Amino acid sequence: MLDLNLIRKDTDKVKEALSKRMDHIDFTELLEWDAERRKLIIDIDILKGRKNKVSKEIPELKRKGENIESLYLEMKEVSNNIKILEDSLTPLEKKINIFLEGLPNLPDNDVLAGGKENNKVVREWGKKPDFKFVPKDHVELVTTHNLVDYERGVKLSGNGFWIYRGDGAMLEWALLNYFIEEHIKDGYEFILPPHILNYQCGLTAGQFPKFEDEVFNVTDKKDKENSQFLLPTSETALINLHRDEILKEEELPKKYFSYTPCYRVEAGSYRASERGMIRGHQFNKVEMFQYAKPEDSDDAFEELLSKAEKLVQGLGLHYRVTKLAAKDCSASMAKTYDIEIWIPSMNEYKEVSSASNARDYQARRGMIRFKRNDSKNTEYVHTLNASGLATSRLLPAIVEQMQQEDGSIMIPEVLRKWMGKERL
Repeated sequence: MLDLNLIRKDTDKVKEALSKRMDHIDFTELLEWDAERRKLIIDIDILKGRKNKVSKEIPELKRKGENIESLYLEMKEVSNNIKILEDSLTPLEKKINIFLEGLPNLPDNDVLAGGKENNKVVREWGKKPDFKFVPKDHVELVTTHNLVDYERGVKLSGNGFWIYRGDGAMLEWALLNYFIEEHIKDGYEFILPPHILNYQCGLTAGQFPKFEDEVFNVTDKKDKENSQFLLPTSETALINLHRDEILKEEELPKKYFSYTPCYRVEAGSYRASERGMIRGHQFNKVEMFQYAKPEDSDDAFEELLSKAEKLVQGLGLHYRVTKLAAKDCSASMAKTYDIEIWIPSMNEYKEVSSASNARDYQARRGMIRFKRNDSKNTEYVHTLNASGLATSRLLPAIVEQMQQEDGSIMIPEVLRKWMGKERL
């Protein structure tokens, strides 16, 4: 959530920043509501001040035997006026909150305006495989090796689902073990969160209210206060671990990672080239997350990005890093870099990790603060996340990039201790 004080003081600056990702923004009504709200608060405080003053005087006047009937009548009228003003304040504050909740984050200054067309590749690692034979696509490879069962996945759950089996299940689990082992080495705390979350989790993450139709609801979504949904990513859970908490300075940074399946209603366009595991309604992901002090935010971002890249490098896969333009970033994020893996049969790159910095946007929505040792005031933390990693595109990349002329598939060396073999 954006800072209302910032919008009030630097309206043009906020408009200019948001114009990178929004075609139109008008703060006229919001600022009118804000002015009305502040006047109501002042009027209420004046009345409450009068009420408190008289309430302290009444016992002394009674002790002196003075007539206080007029004061009782005045206080009754004051109490009624306070209630009238507070009843006007409540819907006004609700309108302001709804407006603010619908605004995306401010892009960082170095983030380009526009959409995908303005994304910039910042670096590549490794080389595209140069096959001396006609390579197969991942669907044929995983089917031939009996790694994935698409037909029975559809039979069980419908389009957009698949079943890992045999060596395919082992390869999937080896990837997860590899990620978990590396994150533990780096001092991140392992979290296994619930897969069913409440509405406030989506609101704090910044995914609600705009994208509340893109999750699998397990209750009546009309009853928002009590509604629940399947998590679309474990970031939605991890950002809420410290919701409504005030952390101590020495507790930061907090570094977490979690494993969960991810459940998505909106699984994309399903182009012919995106068959198989490229897009689906359920996939596995290990997510990294940090709570950091504002001055440490940029370093935390670089750490998360570096960790995600190191994982892909460990697998020996060719990839690139792309800096996203403002409209291609998630609404909650000020900056995002994607790590994109090369899928030979598609002749294109597909994202396997997004490293993002939300600055204090999510923390404001979830009232996640910290107190410095030398201060009585609280500040909002900065929150950051990065996939470390998502598997549904890694497995296709592995089988395609590491396929051999004889039809076998080399297993990345870092996974062999879990697979018990060098090739499929």
